[in-house]
Amino acid sequence: MSSPCSLLCRLATLLCVWALCQAQLDTKLPPGTPIIQLRLAGDKHKHYEGRVEVYYNGEWGTVCDDDFSIHAGNVVCRELGYVEAVSWSPSSKYGKGEGRIWLDNVHCSGLERTLAQCESNGFGVSDCKHSEDVGVVCSQRRIPGFKFISTLTNNVESLNVQVEDVRIRAISSQRKRVPMTEGYLEVKDGGKWRQICDLEWTEMNSRVICGMYGFPGEKRYNTKVYKLLAKRRKKNYWGFGVNCTGNEASLHGCKLGHKVELRGNATCEKGLPVVVNCVPGRAFAPSHAQGFSKAYRVEQPLVRLRGGANIGEGRVEVLKNGEWGTVCDDSWNLKAATVVCRELGFGSAKEALAGGKLGQGMGPVHMNEVKCSGFEKSLTECYFNRDALGCSHEEDAAVRCNVPAMDFQNRLRLSGGRNPFEGRVEVLAEKNGSLVWGTVCSDSWGTIEASVVCRQLGLGFANNAFQETWYWPGDMSADDVVMSGVRCSGTEMTLAQCLHHGKHLDCPRGGGRFAAGVSCSETAPDLVLNAQVVEHTTYLEDRPMYILQCANEEHCLSSSAATATSSSYRRLLRFSSQIHNNGLTDFRPRAAHHSWIWHECHRHYHSMEVFTHYDLLSLNGTKVAEGHKASFCLEDTQCEQGIEKRYECANFGQQGITVGCWDTYRHDIDCQWIDVTDVVPGDYIFQVVINPNYEVAESDYTNNIMKCRCRYDGHRIWMYNCYIGERLEITLCQVTNEAAFLSNQTLFT
Repeated sequence: MSSPCSLLCRLATLLCVWALCQAQLDTKLPPGTPIIQLRLAGDKHKHYEGRVEVYYNGEWGTVCDDDFSIHAGNVVCRELGYVEAVSWSPSSKYGKGEGRIWLDNVHCSGLERTLAQCESNGFGVSDCKHSEDVGVVCSQRRIPGFKFISTLTNNVESLNVQVEDVRIRAISSQRKRVPMTEGYLEVKDGGKWRQICDLEWTEMNSRVICGMYGFPGEKRYNTKVYKLLAKRRKKNYWGFGVNCTGNEASLHGCKLGHKVELRGNATCEKGLPVVVNCVPGRAFAPSHAQGFSKAYRVEQPLVRLRGGANIGEGRVEVLKNGEWGTVCDDSWNLKAATVVCRELGFGSAKEALAGGKLGQGMGPVHMNEVKCSGFEKSLTECYFNRDALGCSHEEDAAVRCNVPAMDFQNRLRLSGGRNPFEGRVEVLAEKNGSLVWGTVCSDSWGTIEASVVCRQLGLGFANNAFQETWYWPGDMSADDVVMSGVRCSGTEMTLAQCLHHGKHLDCPRGGGRFAAGVSCSETAPDLVLNAQVVEHTTYLEDRPMYILQCANEEHCLSSSAATATSSSYRRLLRFSSQIHNNGLTDFRPRAAHHSWIWHECHRHYHSMEVFTHYDLLSLNGTKVAEGHKASFCLEDTQCEQGIEKRYECANFGQQGITVGCWDTYRHDIDCQWIDVTDVVPGDYIFQVVINPNYEVAESDYTNNIMKCRCRYDGHRIWMYNCYIGERLEITLCQVTNEAAFLSNQTLFT
């Protein structure tokens, strides 16, 4: 039941929108008000932001940031058809404009219908430079019923398209297709849907429309079908053409074409309504045999996205010389972001993100000052400054792409939770010839499965996976289990793409209170091991068995230690591990304080029974020795400048790793080793895996693995070529000129 406060808030919002509509409908301005037109220009990261430009007296000019305020921003955004301004930016954030600076010292109350009504020094009276050009970020929401009105008697082609909404309307035979790739293009202007005359329509225009709807390309369509339909249907044309160059991120970035003379049924006599036919990316293209059963895997070897909460977003990473690295955000804009999105099988970019907004990467920064035309097939074809230095991972570029509407969110829901981000997982499934809602069996249900649910619903990352949901009373009619045996790899777009039992269900505990549940979060931590620290701190130690009793109790020694005498020695491969949190939220143990396990011998608590796995592998991947580390103390050992430590283990304190901090397990503490007593001399792979059981959700698990080449001669050990995640040029089974290489390495004994 809604509270009185929430009802009042909704009523106030409705009244505000109604007032905006009325103001827009009442187009008459007081006599003497200058006639102007506005547009947003410059280097944009989103299509609804930019440098404020004013068309007055036959010339485009800018607005100075002196005395500008959010009230003035609201007037600008409403004049452009947006509900309100979110923020404004001084000092030419979107680049320096050209020509006149039309307005300076602008004072608005926020109630004006046009920027020309606000107080100012007067048109053309300014002491500003273009380094003071003001910009705004508008709300994405458009004013309902907004109608574009051109005040220009000529030069209308210099204006951007300003409409309330855009859609592709499929014909009846295409309406059940998912994704919907073909249909009439319609724009909503003045509260009515209107078609566009195709006499001046180009492939570049179709390219932009398809990009808006999540498709990387466009193709021709069957004109005969639409010519027949055009004769039978009444048409309602928009009064303008459209002129896109093809590299715009949305229709709102395109310019208006010529005015169309509206003559009722005689409008566009020699043409037809515009139809677009889009080509979906490989991950979204339906297979006639299997539908969408294949998991989503980007098979692009040069560019990838990492750390994104939802499909089609993430930090941009590029493969160069076999090593993945990031892209610096200097000059990063929608054109470059759109190249990335289309390259990966998505549409155009919704947003070009800067400042490590989707987490910081590791390794080199491969590209800086990227400049794209927007037509490149790959980001690697764009110009970039090879000599630019000084970029840190705090400046990592990221993207949010337009993705096709796949109807995924209508096949899954969360029920009974305290908020929209949590609840019992319920799936829409076919039963006895009809579609019914039911639960998912919680046997084998874990964080990876939960992460697929959260991504499918557009809710970000999995925060927790629950195997009991009695505290979330869902719909009793949906208690029956309709899906069991769920096993996900984490790359799937939907839960249905994960392995599961199909029609033959097997769930001994049943649904109801034992149904699977999740809680989701828009942000997540991201743990990354510092490979260089491991490489530089590795050494061998022979340690007597009588001082390893506690370590033996915690299973930190190899199996042969069970029969070893107290006077014997164990050979230990020791090293330090420095684990960074590069994510967007703190890393916290899943278990609460009260459920931590006390270990009497070492006299400390374990907040995670297995925090890291240490393995020594043969060159063909066979495990020859192993170790593990419980998180007896997760804390902020050190942090980047300006970040305060939040977690400290002393006095049974809170455990965790703050964003921008790292936890160091020194080489000289118990269990920070691999027992190599029984290992014969040879060449090996040393591997460390953080959070191996996925107990805590992270934004990226691919960087939780570190591997090194390792040579052991029975007395000494060499550790070299350590790297995080994937490095494609290395074939670990192959040793090339290794003797010469080893002679240049640091020797550890």
